[in-house]
Amino acid sequence: MSRGGLCAARRTKAIAQHMMSTAASASEPSVKFESNRALRTYILNRPTKLNALDESMLSLLRPKIEEWSSSDLCGTILGTGVGRAFCAGGDIANVVLNASDPNLRHQAIDFFKREFEMDYILAALSKPYVVLLDGFTMGGGVGLAAHAPFRIATENTTFAMPETKIGYCPDVGASYFLSRLDGELGTYFALTSDIIRGRAVFEHGFATHFIPARRIPTLIERLAALEDPHPTAIDQAIEELVSEREPSEPPLAMSGLMREALDFAFRHNSIEAIFEDLRKFSEHHDSQVRSWAKQTLETLEFRSPTSLKVALSAIRQGRSMTLLEALNMELKIATAYCNGASPDFPTGVNAVLGGGKEKKDERPNWSPSTVDGVTDEIVSRFFEGSSSFLSNVPTLDIPEVFAKKISLQPMKFGLPTEEEIGTVVRGEHKTGGTMGMTLDELVGKFGNLRPGKLGVKEKILEVASRRCEIVDNADGNFVWLKWKSAPTQ
Repeated sequence: MSRGGLCAARRTKAIAQHMMSTAASASEPSVKFESNRALRTYILNRPTKLNALDESMLSLLRPKIEEWSSSDLCGTILGTGVGRAFCAGGDIANVVLNASDPNLRHQAIDFFKREFEMDYILAALSKPYVVLLDGFTMGGGVGLAAHAPFRIATENTTFAMPETKIGYCPDVGASYFLSRLDGELGTYFALTSDIIRGRAVFEHGFATHFIPARRIPTLIERLAALEDPHPTAIDQAIEELVSEREPSEPPLAMSGLMREALDFAFRHNSIEAIFEDLRKFSEHHDSQVRSWAKQTLETLEFRSPTSLKVALSAIRQGRSMTLLEALNMELKIATAYCNGASPDFPTGVNAVLGGGKEKKDERPNWSPSTVDGVTDEIVSRFFEGSSSFLSNVPTLDIPEVFAKKISLQPMKFGLPTEEEIGTVVRGEHKTGGTMGMTLDELVGKFGNLRPGKLGVKEKILEVASRRCEIVDNADGNFVWLKWKSAPTQ
């Protein structure tokens, strides 16, 4: 067969495999595994449940991932899902059911333990790990993907950490990865459970790349063809399939004055202070800021007050933790919820998953019902070692080969973060440089640091418009950027 014919045959095979993966039958396993040359793929296969994780899926997934991680024949590991989702979360309804029975409560806690262990193992892989976020990616699904060096969004991606909706707290490493997003985006998403879609998932740093879904079969074939897959080669293979923003795609919503308001309001360490700033912004001179602040207030007032305070405390503590420390902290929180530290977990799950539309539109009967009613003692139930709700908290059991200190670089192949942009403006970047950089020079610098990556210029311009001020030397020849130390209003 000619080289062109061979490539065409391989492409046809990849397309066929992808199409078959979208039509699972009830008799198939809940996780499927495929080998294609050096590419190893796991396929989450509960399409009627939007691939929500349950005990059987974790039991299938972990041994295979551990096997692949030590195999010389495995080059790249790829994660994907059947149907309309990568993974829409965990099987929370079953967890709450088990937690309600003292005889089965240990099973509910063990589910979280096993789920968090799986998340850590995926984060610690020495093999290149690529995840296709094509469809719903929420909660537990985010945990499978958040620490992968290559996280690919498509126009079908619907992304959220929806835990405060159900009276719970963002977990699966959220206190680690959300606390490291630009500005206070992570705090905002943790507390509001807000949803973002499509290209915005890439632009806000949850994904490292954005490609049209129709190009996924081509990408799979190209990944399979990499016999000795170096991360830069994988990055190049993905970048060759990205696309410019279509006219039909909405512009980035969280930018400009609205983004400045977000960072300012969500910078606080107390929910009460966040509410106070949002009330002030609801009277802002800019109509978009006013509208955003009012809607955000309404959203937060609908969420579990206990969840808001517990989530904010976890996010703040997670900023200074390793991933393993953060996951162990989140396992404490999950254990406390299972042990009844707050009644809001079963209340929220029943309201969201157990009722009709009318019930879903009603505010659940949270207890306490207001933020002011959530005392420091209630919050301490989820964190303090002396808490009676943590008497049976387990510790994550990580295999020795994965337990070594890991160095996570979740945005190495993504858009530059605000912090990295700030280091360049301040003359502190690891590649060197000095202060006194013009906007054009800043754009050029990142053009060299991220050669050919779509979206870099737009990100630089958006960040500079908010975080930099113009300094003029008054001779008409030079205008340079100065980094603002903190968001202002």
